Amino acid sequence: MVISLIAVGRKMPEWVNQGYREYARRMPRECTLALVEIEAAKRGKSGSSQRWVAQEGKRMLAAIPRGDRVIALDLSGASWTTEKLSNQLEGWMHSGSGVSLLVGGPDGLATECLSRADQRWSLSALTFPHPLVRVILAEQLYRSWSVMTHHPYHRA
Repeated sequence: MVISLIAVGRKMPEWVNQGYREYARRMPRECTLALVEIEAAKRGKSGSSQRWVAQEGKRMLAAIPRGDRVIALDLSGASWTTEKLSNQLEGWMHSGSGVSLLVGGPDGLATECLSRADQRWSLSALTFPHPLVRVILAEQLYRSWSVMTHHPYHRA
């Protein structure tokens, strides 16, 4: 199974790239994590955040592999414990299809992305910078896999 992390933004700071790569490389072959970077809309003095988010949303929707289950990272989504995420991961792996995780840019996700989502997941009630979310997601997916396989990484 491939988990596609579809995220707005390119040219991340090196610490973001290193953190993401560290946890992505730890994932097993049967559950790989692939980053798909979406170009952020050009923001300027004129224009609106709604228009920028809509542009990014179209690019995100086009990047979702056919047949994938779509999970939108959204503040209003369900909050999952590590154990719940581990159960979700196990279910995704047994489903036979891939999973796409959608991470919006600084102005959030387009309504069309939220409508396309099969599930909405909230990492926290806190607000995180979107580059940091990549690292958090990769680490939490690795942690959930370690719970599922009884690997000693996670200590409950």
